[in-house]
Formats: sequence, structure tokens, C-alpha cells
Amino acid sequence: MDKEMNYGSDYKYIPTTSIGSGVGIEVLPDLYSHTIQIVNICLVGKPGENDFVLVDAGMPNSSDEIISVIEERFGEISRPKAIILTHGHFDHVGAIIELVDHWEIPVYAHELEMPFLTGQMAYPEPDPTVEGGMVSKMSPMFPNEPINLGNHIKTLPSDGSVPHMPDFRWIHTPGHAPGHVSLFRKSDRALIAGDAFITVKQEYLYKVLTQEHEISGPPRYLTTDWAAAKNSVIKLAELKPAVAITGHGTPMTGELLTNSLEKLVTEFDTIAIPDYGKYVDENLH
Repeated sequence: MDKEMNYGSDYKYIPTTSIGSGVGIEVLPDLYSHTIQIVNICLVGKPGENDFVLVDAGMPNSSDEIISVIEERFGEISRPKAIILTHGHFDHVGAIIELVDHWEIPVYAHELEMPFLTGQMAYPEPDPTVEGGMVSKMSPMFPNEPINLGNHIKTLPSDGSVPHMPDFRWIHTPGHAPGHVSLFRKSDRALIAGDAFITVKQEYLYKVLTQEHEISGPPRYLTTDWAAAKNSVIKLAELKPAVAITGHGTPMTGELLTNSLEKLVTEFDTIAIPDYGKYVDENLH
């Protein structure tokens, strides 16, 4: 293990899962979403070609599963050109150190995520008091200490391009995390949304377990800036995505996606913003 890299002191396996766990969905020929317990990783690139990237890095202890999913799709000993992070929360960087060690590849994230990925700063504490269900109440057990990727982590180019994803641009979509990004391809309006919006109500254990399909704002217990989160959703809706892979829940496409996003924008305060919680500003309602 590269001595320079380490997880936070509170890093551990989180025993929570959904019926979608272990399931992969080919959303487009070069866009594949795979669920690790309760979170999605995304593979961008066509099978048979060795030019592909991994977006996000799953839950703690999931490196073996991620490697086998990739080898199944792209062939044995295949490896991505890079890992692109939508943000650095524990369920999106859970296996990253093992993966970087295994493949010796760079990781890219937004400049504002750097303190959380270089051991300098912890994210704000998750809010177990936020309006929501069981997952919110469990959130204090989630790893929150910063991980340190040393010199393996690089800043996304300031011109909006995404390394090794020539047709995609990154879009800054803060709210859920300061440097949260979503990835968008204009040619077919494909969106990798991260947690800017999701397609399951992540706070409710029953819905997480059953992956009940409904559009939702970002996971509430880790979202600290609701005004920014709302602006990010508006920004993404304006792109009129035709297909969206989100950090949690199943992919959404076509009319359902259009209508759901429209509804989320119009009713953001009701659907997304919790009625109470320590990061909820009374002025938002």
C-alpha cells in the first residue's frame, strides 16, 4: 500500500445494501452503471476498447467487486485511464486507495474537494436530526474524516474538459459538497449527475432497500448548502438531459427524466429541502 495514501481514522465497512446491489445496467453502449450496496459507480467507454474511465469509487471494502466488474466488461487486466470523482464523500471514494494502488492511475476532482481528499479537512458532520428516515439517523456512523490521496489526486482542468472523456464537460454543481461536479455530453445529452439529484429517497431505509424509483434532491443528511443545491438542479435541468445516471437509485431516461426534473425544479422546496435540520435555513421555505 502506498504509504502516502490513507483513509480517515473512522474508515470502515458500512453494513447497508439494496436489492440493486451487484446489478449493472448498460444505459448507453459506452455508459454503464453498477450498484455497490447503495451507491453507483459509472464506467464510461465502449467494451473492447481499452480507453475508458471510472467515475466514483464505491463503498468501503468494495475494490474487489469494482475490479471484477471492470474486468468482466473490458477484459482481464484491463484498467481505466483515470478515476473521476463527482465528490469525495465516503460512499464515492470507498475503494479508491486500493484501486489507485492496483492500477497506478490518476484521480481527478474539483479544486474545492481537494482539502477533503488530501487529508486537510473533514466534511461537515452528517445531520442525524434532519427530516427523513432511518438512513439519516444512521449517518453519524458513516466515515467522515478526510482521506489522503497524496500526489495521486489532480485538479480537474479549469476549462471544463474531463481527462480521458473527450466528449464530456464537467459542470460545477455544489450544494451537496463544495466541489461537487456533474458530467455532461452535449451530443446525446447524457448526464452523470453524481448526487446533485438522485432517483431514490436516500434518507429512507425502506426506499433505499427497495430502490423505489422517484426523483429526489441530494441526500439530506450530508447536504449543507440547500440554496446552492437548488441552483445546481436548475442548472442541470436547463441542459435537458436525455439520460441520467445518478449516485443513488436507478438511471432515468426520456420523458420520465424530463418530467421528473421539471417537477424537482418547480417543487424543490417541498421535495428536496427538509422541513428541519441543522443545515436548513428558515429563509429557504
